[in-house]
Amino acid sequence: MFSDEIYSRINFSETVNTVALTTVADAEKVLSNGHFDISTLPILLSAAAADYLEDMAQIAVQRTRERFGNTVLLYAPLYLSNECSNSCLYCGFSLINKDIHRRTLALSEVEREFIAIQKAGIKHILLVSGEHPAKVNLEYLKEALQIGHTYAASLGIEIYPLETEGYKLLSNSGAETLTIYQETYEERRYGEVHPAGRKKDFFWRLSAPDRAGEAGFRGIGVGSLLGLNENTAADVYFAALHADYLRSRYWRTSINISLPRLKYAANGFNTYAVSDAEYVQYILALRLVLGDVGITLSTREESSLRNNLIGLGITQMSAASKTEPGGYSDEYSGQSGATPQFQVEDSRSVEEVTLMLKSKGIEGLIKDNWRLDFS
Repeated sequence: MFSDEIYSRINFSETVNTVALTTVADAEKVLSNGHFDISTLPILLSAAAADYLEDMAQIAVQRTRERFGNTVLLYAPLYLSNECSNSCLYCGFSLINKDIHRRTLALSEVEREFIAIQKAGIKHILLVSGEHPAKVNLEYLKEALQIGHTYAASLGIEIYPLETEGYKLLSNSGAETLTIYQETYEERRYGEVHPAGRKKDFFWRLSAPDRAGEAGFRGIGVGSLLGLNENTAADVYFAALHADYLRSRYWRTSINISLPRLKYAANGFNTYAVSDAEYVQYILALRLVLGDVGITLSTREESSLRNNLIGLGITQMSAASKTEPGGYSDEYSGQSGATPQFQVEDSRSVEEVTLMLKSKGIEGLIKDNWRLDFS
């Protein structure tokens, strides 16, 4: 388990200090040497390396092309429910939010969502829900996956943590990938922002990717929610440690990492700002160190930044996303939708995103070698 083999042996506060004490000379030495691994990541994430983004970008472009070619996989999230039994201080779905429109899709509504996403041109679909096992149980998820087989080339899940047997059930039902974010890897801060609910258990969540690996998932995605912790670089470092461990431990499983950025939070929660320049630096550093790990980019980011990050390490990105249950089919029916989880910053259509990629010499993939090509 990552928690025993890696996490328990590396002190979060010491990592914060290592990043802070990095000098320009340290950064120059690492970049001139050209050898990058997890031990050099704190240096690449430091403020001392911020003046070398162009050098990092040139290396990232080369490494991305060598490992992943000129392709980016496009996917869409399908939100099943915004009901949640946790009290996360920052989340729009949190139990403490009493005034939002809650909704769990009926299976007939799930099918309408699949149809709407398919019409938009996406066939890689991630099923997402708030963390409410009583509302979104395993049988419901199993049936949703079975419906999705008709419309999707590939299905993933982003739900509450499960036991290994639960993950095996969903894997056998057709879920190929699991995405689960630790949010923050600092145990103290995690406890502050998750005061109640099952999600309060830091190590139960931390060990979920291991249980998914044991269950045989084809792909696992991890990451940090930037903006929760003032020690952002240390959080990115621990997310990278997690991804690197999973890549080595479950070598038949493809590993992805993502750094969603929390810009606007519910309940007046104060976030820690992460600048665009810092965000770009983190993506570049991850690509230099984690050569075989995919990097996913969310529609939380504005279109201009997403455009500029193409080719610099990104291998997957969402397109035309809706972050509320019923968001895709409601758009066509004119019904009143549920409250979304977060504000989408890049609202371009699948066609617009694909044309942008094409202008940069990048193919937008539906799944693996399936290609979206709008002429």
